[in-house]
Amino acid sequence: MQTLRALSICLSLLLVFSASPRLYAQEAVPLTLANPRADNNAREDDKVGPARRVEAMRVEADVSLDGVLDDLAWQQAPFIDQFTQRDPDEGDPATERTTVQVIYDNEAIYIGAQLYDAAPDSIVARLGRRDAYLNADRFIFSVDPYYDRRTGFYFSVNAAGTLSDGVLFNDNWDDDSWDGVWQGKAHIHEQGWSVEMRIPYSQLRFKAEDAYVWGVNFSRYIARRNERVFYVMTPRAESGFVSRFADMVGIEEITPPRQIEVTPYVTGKAAFTDHADGDPFNDGSTYAPDFGADFKVGLTPNLTLNGTVNPDFGQVEVDPAVVNLSDVETFFPEKRPFFIEGASIFNFGMGGSNSNWGFNFGNPDFFYTRRIGRAPQGGLPDHDYADVPDGVPILGAAKLTGKVGDGWNVGTVQAITGRGEADVLFNGEEFAAEVEPLTYYGVVRAQREFDEGFRAIGGMSTTTIRSFGDDDRLVPQLNESAYVGGIDGWTFLDRDRMWVVTGWLGLSQVNGTAERIESLQRSSLHYFQRPDADHVSVDADATSLTGTAGRFMLNKQSGKFYTNAAVGFISPGFELNDAGFMWRTDIINAHAVVGYQWTEPRGIYRRARWNSSHYRSYDFAGNRTALGVWSNGWMQLKNYMFLFVGGELNARNKDIRSTRGGPMMTNPAGYAAFFGFETDNRKKLVWEFEGFQFADEEGNNRRGIDVEAEWRPIPNMTLSVEPGLTFRQGKAQYVGQFEDPFATATFGNRYVFGSIDQTTFSTDIRLNWTFTPEMSLQLFAQPLISAGDYFDFKELATPNTYDFNVFGQDVGTVSFNEESDEYTVDPDGDGEAETFTFGEPDFNFKSLRGTAVLRWEFRPGSTFYLVWTQTRDAFENVGTFQFNDNLGTLVDSKPDNIFVLKLTYWLSR
Repeated sequence: MQTLRALSICLSLLLVFSASPRLYAQEAVPLTLANPRADNNAREDDKVGPARRVEAMRVEADVSLDGVLDDLAWQQAPFIDQFTQRDPDEGDPATERTTVQVIYDNEAIYIGAQLYDAAPDSIVARLGRRDAYLNADRFIFSVDPYYDRRTGFYFSVNAAGTLSDGVLFNDNWDDDSWDGVWQGKAHIHEQGWSVEMRIPYSQLRFKAEDAYVWGVNFSRYIARRNERVFYVMTPRAESGFVSRFADMVGIEEITPPRQIEVTPYVTGKAAFTDHADGDPFNDGSTYAPDFGADFKVGLTPNLTLNGTVNPDFGQVEVDPAVVNLSDVETFFPEKRPFFIEGASIFNFGMGGSNSNWGFNFGNPDFFYTRRIGRAPQGGLPDHDYADVPDGVPILGAAKLTGKVGDGWNVGTVQAITGRGEADVLFNGEEFAAEVEPLTYYGVVRAQREFDEGFRAIGGMSTTTIRSFGDDDRLVPQLNESAYVGGIDGWTFLDRDRMWVVTGWLGLSQVNGTAERIESLQRSSLHYFQRPDADHVSVDADATSLTGTAGRFMLNKQSGKFYTNAAVGFISPGFELNDAGFMWRTDIINAHAVVGYQWTEPRGIYRRARWNSSHYRSYDFAGNRTALGVWSNGWMQLKNYMFLFVGGELNARNKDIRSTRGGPMMTNPAGYAAFFGFETDNRKKLVWEFEGFQFADEEGNNRRGIDVEAEWRPIPNMTLSVEPGLTFRQGKAQYVGQFEDPFATATFGNRYVFGSIDQTTFSTDIRLNWTFTPEMSLQLFAQPLISAGDYFDFKELATPNTYDFNVFGQDVGTVSFNEESDEYTVDPDGDGEAETFTFGEPDFNFKSLRGTAVLRWEFRPGSTFYLVWTQTRDAFENVGTFQFNDNLGTLVDSKPDNIFVLKLTYWLSR
């Protein structure tokens, strides 16, 4: 019935609208390779000029890869030289000549480019680590070897020799997490500069043919002019990238190799950490050598198996510190290479469209790879001391990705994590306690495209199965099994591929004991215990929980005028957090966005865009939880400065979450505003600034500034500092729930809140120093100070309102005991209600996290790492923000230092 009700409301909202107060950015950005702000939209059939064609020439002689095109093969090979500007003057010829040649042999394809420049002393050659985005002259080769007109690879070399690469997908998008093993060299000379690339066939995927036709494109960026030129250029107001590629012919009599790669590794780890006196498990230092291997096998030319034995899944860069006062889990991005490489195959529900907007609707992530090998979830038994592992061991993992059959893209991940055990000492007895059971994770993804991507249909499933040991203490704490499945797809509505409909539907089921499923129903994702909700209730006898979700979207892909509309739902029982990630359930949401872009220079600007939207959300009982309008715009000035401004208005709505399982409240009407700028990124010193303000009719407000300064003192060094300062005044920060039969107005419980003044300062500091294209040093530090002062403790007076009774003023009394650090509340003074207590909620949290990473790729695919990680944390129950004192306390705190040496060696056949 809930699903039918959701679908009914969805149909009525299909042309109505919804959005999130802070989610005002698109969920995915189209491919640019040269400018992350560019709008690289395009459709397949709307070519610029006549169809382009590139001819590749076979060579027998060896090619000396040094960036100098003086080999005999380059002198004989045909070239192309017709390049068109996309920026700054769309459609004009390139201001500098570029010639590109393609040759090949039995092992690899070679790209040679002469990038002429009338002022070679003005070429911007900045050296950075691999895949670093640098404002430097560069050349990019993009290729679609499978010739499906939607996917491919890109390879880039800048004028200093920095390499970048990645995969292309969904026609418009790119992912730089893939690192191929290939070579590229650059050479600056008196007529400009030149590039040579050697890309082995083992790094590409293509079908065996007698003669090959591949899609290709070439592009160049001239940094001092902000000029981007393409062999096949996509107009800024259009859509599509891979679908427009030129045909490359001439490659014959080669065989897709069976790729076999093995990368063994050895590590040495030394940890020096703070520890409690008398801790038998930690004397302050530990040493841990380790070894293992990753392997990659090409089962077919288009199907690759990645596997790992005793994997090293440590992170090079630590997660940032956060202060989370909400009931929503903090999302951290994946940083482990095994999982991020090729992750785009597991994207679900977003294909076809070149933009996906979210307003108060976070698409569930069906596969959140950080669930595998995460910190143990189980609680500890009674103990005096305990040593809990940072993550559970991954016994093995395998990933299969590629293409099979007639146009099927497939991917699967299979992983097993071992039992996580903590060493425990209690009453003089030492023993091992299980804190995470043996767990299997299985993920399967398949999608088939038709008519060169005109339409597609796909599916995805995840499976999590836990095997509990003899200790049944974890059985009521974790799900025994979880299954999630979904279908997705898209279809264009016209042959010009201007309008597209995309959508997905999902179904979930989790199983466990009655105690576990009851706990899940009461968790912050579901809140089935809400006393005034008639569409959900806690079933104490249930041993499973089932739910559904889905979203459908209409998107206009190209043109100066564009629009996007979507409607989606997540039922109260939908649950995928065993292998995935989601923010909330019990939501029906819709939005519509309209916008216009100015793509030709005029007056003071080069380009500009304006968007406006209307959005709304409901729960499954029909309570409206969001209604508002949002608008923003940006402009690039003639001097290449960016300006942006925006705002939002929210109506008074229902709030079903702030009491954390209690009755509904009212969310006050409010507004938000933001503005900022970015200076010309061609300069040595680049500034970014953003200011924001949120306020509502009840006096809640949040305001702050974020600043970024990036300095490039020399071509191979970049220093960036990103400080941020936020002030928040809240009238109703949740403190706790206390049972009281005399609280009849709020269903026998008192829902206690406090006013809060919170100040947070943080900054990210990064130094990237690159010695050669193969050797670099990265330094990162993040200090964080956050203080929150609670006062005016109160209780919700009446459900479905924003009315409160302040203790000591409106009702009862409140007192603080400094010895116990507790507040005591008598809610009705001389009445019959019993007193209750809660701890001091004031906080002052200080953190410093940092890493230093020396990376040396001493041969292609083989790397040596030296990593130093330091963390410092300090906490006090004090709500005042005193920057100097807080910083001094942080400096005086005892650090944890971890040193890691890692050596990997790439072997290939």
